[in-house]
Amino acid sequence: MSVKGFVQRIPQMVLGFALAYAGIGHLTTSRMEFRAQVPTVFDDYADFVVLASGVVEIALGVGLIALWKFRVQIGWLVAAFFVAVFWGNISQYVNGVDAFGLDTDTKRLVRLFFQPVLVAWALLSTGAWSAWRRK
Repeated sequence: MSVKGFVQRIPQMVLGFALAYAGIGHLTTSRMEFRAQVPTVFDDYADFVVLASGVVEIALGVGLIALWKFRVQIGWLVAAFFVAVFWGNISQYVNGVDAFGLDTDTKRLVRLFFQPVLVAWALLSTGAWSAWRRK
């Protein structure tokens, strides 16, 4: 791989490591914090939702790091995942739940504006957006 090719992969790999790290947190040290973000409609299944989403995050993270050949498809999956979990962020804001240092409505609201950034990061760093535009 050329230096240019490696440099182009850095944003994708950083996102992959971040997802894998967060996924491990779902399964271990941050499990209770992530439970706080599960929408109340899933209260009875909150632990399952946290564990399942953690496994998905790890898989997506590893995919971003190791499966360069499928980067476009994985980019779309990661973007869809970020859209799916946005409901949890909205629930945390609406219900005023403290987690991850988000202990005020203002902090929880500001966080909502970062989810579209993650979606864009997934689509742009993997070339998914460019591939779609070329079609």
